[in-house]
Amino acid sequence: MDIITDKNQSDVDEYLPHERTVTVFGFLILSIAVALSAFQIWQGISSTISATYFRPIHLCWVLILIFLHYPLINNRKSSLYLAGRVIDLILCGLIVFAAYRMTIFDYNDINHLFYGLQLPDMVAGCSLIILLMEGCRRTVGWVMVLIAVLFLSYSAFGDMLPAGFAIKSYTLQELIQFQIFSANGIFGSALGIAATTVFVFVLFGAFLEVTGAGKFFIDLAFSIAGKYRGGPAKAAVLASAGLGSISGSAIANTVTTGSITIPMMKKLGYKPEQAAGIEAAASTGGQIMPPIMGAGAFVMAQFTGVPYSEIMLASIAPAILYFFCTLLYVHLMACKLNLKAANRTEAVMSVMKEGAHHLIPLALITTLLMMAYSPLLVGVAGCAAILVTAALRKHSRIGLQKFIEGMKNGALMALPISAACGAAGIIVGVVGQTGIGLQFTQFVMDFSGGYLLIALGLISIVALILGMGLPVTAAYIVLAVMAVPMLSDFGLSLLTAHLIVFWLSQTSNVTPPIALAAFAGAGVANANPMKSSVEAFKLAGGLFIIPIMMAYTNLVDSSAGAWSLTLSIVQTLTIIIAIAVSIEGYLLRVLTTAERLLAFSTIPLILLNPFGAGFVGIIIIAGLILTQWRGKPQVT
Repeated sequence: MDIITDKNQSDVDEYLPHERTVTVFGFLILSIAVALSAFQIWQGISSTISATYFRPIHLCWVLILIFLHYPLINNRKSSLYLAGRVIDLILCGLIVFAAYRMTIFDYNDINHLFYGLQLPDMVAGCSLIILLMEGCRRTVGWVMVLIAVLFLSYSAFGDMLPAGFAIKSYTLQELIQFQIFSANGIFGSALGIAATTVFVFVLFGAFLEVTGAGKFFIDLAFSIAGKYRGGPAKAAVLASAGLGSISGSAIANTVTTGSITIPMMKKLGYKPEQAAGIEAAASTGGQIMPPIMGAGAFVMAQFTGVPYSEIMLASIAPAILYFFCTLLYVHLMACKLNLKAANRTEAVMSVMKEGAHHLIPLALITTLLMMAYSPLLVGVAGCAAILVTAALRKHSRIGLQKFIEGMKNGALMALPISAACGAAGIIVGVVGQTGIGLQFTQFVMDFSGGYLLIALGLISIVALILGMGLPVTAAYIVLAVMAVPMLSDFGLSLLTAHLIVFWLSQTSNVTPPIALAAFAGAGVANANPMKSSVEAFKLAGGLFIIPIMMAYTNLVDSSAGAWSLTLSIVQTLTIIIAIAVSIEGYLLRVLTTAERLLAFSTIPLILLNPFGAGFVGIIIIAGLILTQWRGKPQVT
């Protein structure tokens, strides 16, 4: 029930109940969100509650917050709004009941395996699965729900399928035991990492925003790149590289940095679709940029058993190559349009003087991660560091109100991640319970004819389809469970296979027909969404090129040695240049048709390395650059 006056009602209707309203639900959301963030920090420091009980508590807490923050009836003017809120409260009560049953459940007593679950536990388990599906629907959409339901149906009715796909079906009792009252389903490693490391780093990002660090990174990027041709676009790439790994969401990053960079790019002369595509491609790259990569990277550490510091080190070269690819397209675009630099940019030293202290928390967490400290403790230390360093300067110092805002925002930003990871746990559980992953591996192996390149193409298509409706982290989890065993059969190392899948799971943000980050950028730029996604797809070509090079070279194999890594980087760099100039028809000046064809011919030569002649492609591209340079290029 609202406790505001009718006079202020019209001003309130445009906001969700948690924002700028004095309502019962607004107060509940604020209190529960702040309490959740405090609980997560306390658990991160003390680890008092075992994972068996902590994960159900976290998920139920998240679901309660989802049902309060995402109302059943969104329109507050609707006559059904109050009824919807009552239903939301009833669902919250049901979640509390489920949480109670799971926290008193004796996992050491194996009688439930022989005699079945008690009726209250069955009710709690069934209720939680249904409520998790509803929470996913409200936060990440129907597709995640439909995929999870499809996998559950396969477990329940798999014996009715034709031979080759048929499995032993499982009863409702067995499904609830496996999915709820074990660590193999919903409460598996995917939710475990979302409830610990990912949550804390999302909270870290929220504190960076409320202290003004986000604005500092954008200003720093403009001061560095703004004075060059197409400066605002290049600044957008640099700013997104910094902020994207912190925000954890390519879409959020597109909207946040894009609100500043996109208008400047349009003013400079970029078409609206180009501006939107540049921002979307750059923001997507933030998810693969160390030190704080997307949430999937922490899940990868859990899946592979590889320390996060090792994953971070292996990802540095590919991430730099990706942003080189994006910057190259941006530069070629600026040259073709004959765009100039920004009229005025602030000096780097001036920006650093105002906000250099914001770099201290990033330096701290990078150092601690490299020293192999637990990512969870590193995240907690980062949250403390950003608050302490912000207090060093008057203009970034925050009071109690801003602190509470950061705690609330961090919890709310984590809701879709935890809900998606919980639902992804269902899929992971079904794959393990039924063995469908082996069937998928065999299918792809047979269809590809044993050719790695074809198999990578098939995985890319599956990643694109999954990404149309799933958050990136959920898409990675599903793809990792299904595709990594198949890639391992081709002789790739476990880390290489996971990194390939991780990169390919990012593609849905920039690939038509449903390019979520590009569509968000199109909204900011007032551009055509489909044309924006085509531009983003072109600019983010590294998401497809670099995973292929991971498979065919030692780009992410640290044990191969410095020379092998250098050669891999040169090969990848050359292919990126060859593809870019072939598409744009421009290098240092306009390319002739023969030069474009020559550049394009080097791609299969370097990639497939027939008869060991891959180095010839590198020589051709180097010669093309030298020829254009000596031919007095039009721009520098």
